[in-house]
Amino acid sequence: MRTCLVVDDSSVIRKVARRILEGLDFQIFEAEDGEKALEACKRGLPDAVLLDWNMPVMDGYEFLGHLRRMPGGDQPKVVFCTTENDVAHIARALHAGANEYIMKPFDKDIVMAKFQEVGLI
Repeated sequence: MRTCLVVDDSSVIRKVARRILEGLDFQIFEAEDGEKALEACKRGLPDAVLLDWNMPVMDGYEFLGHLRRMPGGDQPKVVFCTTENDVAHIARALHAGANEYIMKPFDKDIVMAKFQEVGLI
């Protein structure tokens, strides 16, 4: 079974993402900030990361930089999940190593489409 780390400071977003991704046959792990997500990745890299941008302690952009520098950190597919929709913001995420991005709020169809685009489904 494929694994996905859902990283968001909102427990509601994590719950919604969990429900969607479990329906797509992913085993879900959760983290409420980038620091906890990094700890989880050190224990074992997931196949995918659904990553919020704006979080306390360590934001998604900083987490992504740490992840991509880890041994094997280039392997997980990272889908940024954000309320930011300006082109510069999206370009920055993709340049940092994100594979794709989705806008909040999202639904099952959006998540499924983006995960298909990056080869996870």
